[in-house]
Amino acid sequence: MPNTRILLWFALAAILFYNYQAWMHDYPAPGSPGAVSQSVGAPGAGATLGDSVPQAASAAATAAAPPASAPAIAAAPAAPALTDPQTALPAGAAPAADARPPQALHIKTDVLDIAINLKGGELDQADLLQYPLRKDSPNTPVRLLSREPPDSLYLLQTGLTGAAGEAAPTHLTTWTCAENSFVLAEGAKELRVPLTWTDGQGLSVTKTFVFTRGLYSVDLIYDVQNAGGAPRKLASYAQFLRHWEHASRSYFDVETYSFKGPAVWDGKKSHDLNVENDTDSKFSQTITNGWLASLQHQFVSAIVPTAGQPYDYKLQVRDNKYLLSATGPMVEVAAGGKAQFHEKLFVGPKLQSQLAATAPNLERTVDFGILTVLAQPLFAGLNWIHGLIGNWGWSIIIVTAIIKLIFYPLSQASGRSMAKMRTVAPRMKQIQETFKDDREKLGRAMMELYKKEKINPLAGCLPMLVQIPFFISFYRVLLESVEMRQAPFLLWVNDLSSRDPFFVLPLLMGGAMYAQFKLNPAPPDPMQAKIMQFMPLVMTGMMAWFPAGLVLYWFTNTLLTIAQQWRVNQVVEAEAAKPRS
Repeated sequence: MPNTRILLWFALAAILFYNYQAWMHDYPAPGSPGAVSQSVGAPGAGATLGDSVPQAASAAATAAAPPASAPAIAAAPAAPALTDPQTALPAGAAPAADARPPQALHIKTDVLDIAINLKGGELDQADLLQYPLRKDSPNTPVRLLSREPPDSLYLLQTGLTGAAGEAAPTHLTTWTCAENSFVLAEGAKELRVPLTWTDGQGLSVTKTFVFTRGLYSVDLIYDVQNAGGAPRKLASYAQFLRHWEHASRSYFDVETYSFKGPAVWDGKKSHDLNVENDTDSKFSQTITNGWLASLQHQFVSAIVPTAGQPYDYKLQVRDNKYLLSATGPMVEVAAGGKAQFHEKLFVGPKLQSQLAATAPNLERTVDFGILTVLAQPLFAGLNWIHGLIGNWGWSIIIVTAIIKLIFYPLSQASGRSMAKMRTVAPRMKQIQETFKDDREKLGRAMMELYKKEKINPLAGCLPMLVQIPFFISFYRVLLESVEMRQAPFLLWVNDLSSRDPFFVLPLLMGGAMYAQFKLNPAPPDPMQAKIMQFMPLVMTGMMAWFPAGLVLYWFTNTLLTIAQQWRVNQVVEAEAAKPRS
């Protein structure tokens, strides 16, 4: 079979496979890994998602207790809605200062601007100070949590729930605080924000948020003191309440292609939960050493329960809102005794180093897809080189050259076969003319020529097969890595994670592909030759909408291939010109 035909079949197979993967990701079949939940009862009629309090379901730490129900639907108190970082604000607009409710505490660190509502002690606004929403409005930060219009509701709620009939500091309780504003002092490593609550009968709780300089992770600590005359049982819980809408996903729009929604780590693997799937939307599972998260393109909010303790995870969906919660085991606090509860929160960009330091496997929120085994080392290499030279564009060029060097022996062998086919092209044409009416003799004569000249007609497929997974891996790395968000390269390329604004790189890439086509031997079939001739034009049109960093990779790879093939052609032609002994 002609070499070009095989290349086309491989390219078609790759496209079909990747589209199938995207379809299965968007519409998982019931019972598939993306739909592994157990069914739970529907919430009571008339309840608002977030208005009731989770009930503890695990055994007490000090004594066995019958399991209770999983956390009930618990919504944030009725409040104005929020702004989501995906929502484009008008150029130059700043987040509205009055978005915070009157009872909000203002906390500011070097990387976060946070509002904590004293009604529930919930995080209901978070601005990421080092990440502009758009590059042309650097003073407008990405807002990850907020309280503005209802169609952008996004809250992180936490609290303690108690035994039936007993008061507990839930996310519906009003806390008190000695100050209304906290700022991380110059030179200070951490900032502690304490909230207090008491039931008036001896039970007092201090809820402390601990912010650390340079980090997006937040420690949440409850210090409980029971000065009453009877033991009390408490369990901690944390949850996301967020608005969702159905969104069409496209390879050509990085904002929509990335998964946006709830996700959990069950201790062994992660699950993106499709709120539109009947099974996923009723997810309920007891998990130890897991985490739960609300994902979106390049940013994440996550809750990490206490390690070694079983937490009941539950997802509930209603009225275009989802509630993803985790409730810990009941702990008995003896009369006159003390107890402490501890969770970790993360609100910020998907910086893999910080995610991994916050909790094991939390870096899995960066979704590199099925080719993670290639994408992860690619990112590690890019990140390491960027640390040396400080430019992501040059890092892409250097890593592309390293990949080319690693596969040099393979591409060298392929290049020699292609060069030899170029030198014997006149003899191939003569054979085709001689046996044009007898395909069997034509095939036999061609095979004899290949054998005599030691040509492998399939050798040209191998570099293409190697490039396809690296191409996909580079795409996933550029798509998901917030480290490359709005990263400039040179001149007009001021954001490698979005398309070239003037389409210069795609045009250069198309020109390089055409030069590569002219350098290789023409396919014997005229129709295939025409198809291959138009391939650079097709690729230019397609790649014009891809991230500039991906086009830079393909352009660099094509230039290196041209240089290598040109040199191989020179060597092979010189060898063919020598008289045979």
